[in-house]
Order: sequence, then C-alpha cells, then structure tokens
Amino acid sequence: MTTAGSGAQGHDLVLRVGAATDVGRVRDHNEDSLLVTASVFAVADGMGGHAAGEVASRIVTETLEELAERERIVPDDIVAALALANTRLLESAARHPEQTGMGTTATGLSVVSAGGSDHWAVFNVGDSRVYRLVDAELDLVTVDHSEVQEMIDAGLLTAEQAARHPLRNIVTRSLGTEVTPVPDLWVFPPSPGERFVICSDGLSNELSREQMRRIVAEVDDPQQAAVALVAAAVEAGGRDNVTAIVVALDAGEDEADVDEDTAPRSATRTSA
Repeated sequence: MTTAGSGAQGHDLVLRVGAATDVGRVRDHNEDSLLVTASVFAVADGMGGHAAGEVASRIVTETLEELAERERIVPDDIVAALALANTRLLESAARHPEQTGMGTTATGLSVVSAGGSDHWAVFNVGDSRVYRLVDAELDLVTVDHSEVQEMIDAGLLTAEQAARHPLRNIVTRSLGTEVTPVPDLWVFPPSPGERFVICSDGLSNELSREQMRRIVAEVDDPQQAAVALVAAAVEAGGRDNVTAIVVALDAGEDEADVDEDTAPRSATRTSA
C-alpha cells in the first residue's frame, strides 16, 4: 500500500487519511491523542486527574509511533507495543505520584505483513472504536471493553438502552493496569474502496451509526470527512473530547479493473 495524503494515484492500493479532534463543549482540556503515520493509525482516550489522562494517551501514541518506524510490522508487534506502552504508563506514574491511576484506551488500524502480503490489523483495548465502510454499509469492527457491553452480551440490555445507561463510560479493560491487558486483534486483507473510522467514544456516543455512515459515504476526502464527523459530534452535544481518523483505501491505476471475486474474506478475530 502507498500512503497519499493528497490522493495521488499509483500502481498499488493508495491510502488517503484525515484526522480531527476537538475538546468538546464540556471538558476544559483534551485527553484524546491520535496518531497518523504511513502504516499505523490510532486513537487513545485518556483518563485520570491532573491532566494525567492526556499523559497516558500520549504515551500510547508515541509508543505506537515507534512501531510505525519499522519496515515490516507483524500482528505480534502490535501486541508487544501495547504491552510496552502499558509498562511505560506504570513507570511514569511511579515517577510522578500525581499520575497514579491514569489510564487510556487504545484502538486503531495498522498495515501488517501476513501470509507474505499486506493485510490490515485492527486492534483494541477499551471502548474507543474502529468502524469499516464497505458497499455503503458501516460495520463496527471492534468490541467495546465496557460494563454495558458485557450487559448487552448477557442479554440484559439492548444497544439502545446501553447508549443511555449510567455505566456506559465504565471500561473493563484499559492500558495503565498492573496486569497487562490483552488486546483484541483482527487481521484481514485489504479491499479497494473501503473506508475506516477510528474514533474515541466522544464521537460514537454522540452520533448514531447511520449519521456516521452518511458522512463517511458522502464526503470523499478523508480530511473533510474527519472534520465533519467531529463537528457533528460537537454540535450534537460535545459532552466529551471528540477524535476521529478516517482512512480511505483506493484502487491505484493497475487496480481499477480488479475482478469482483477479489473481495476480502470476512475478518478473523484473534486474542493475543
């Protein structure tokens, strides 16, 4: 894959990426961090007092940025990078007592080598999310690590009830814990024309999936789409920090006439 912020065409699949973040209407500072590189795209939503959440999320994105410097990434590298970020969070809190208890989500998308070719790896710890748009349908790839998701899985809540539940912001897995959390990891082949939205819950809590789908489907430019998503979430209430990355995968010149039967197989989920 070739990353092209301007959308320049090539002889391979071309990535176009856009990102936006906003403090929202209620919070006094932004504890979200985002990462956009040629091969790794991530959002981290920090938590903790005295701006410690901001520190936590930044440590995660800086650690993942080191991963992006490698010529070749395999899925296990992502797991190792998240474990290293967790260690760095604990070490920082040990040096700075005011950071005690800080933590962060981490979710994102990476180009990885699998089976000798480029694949996507979607990773997640916490309740930030990755969505995938294919054939005008926006599907949620990740599974929230949250109290309400566990209640949904147990049949105790519907998704609509969960959206208004008082425990909807309580995560059951995050970085910054003594026991290193196990990330979810999905690996699947790329498909020309697909779009991804990587976001903090400040976006997904304010906009319905249909509202998000409409924006991503109608706004071709990823930067404009990311800005539109964040602006819509702030307009809808902006009760939290809002962050979105939009990744678009386009066919290059030699891929434009690819056969229909090259569509990707369904994503496989693995536990690290």
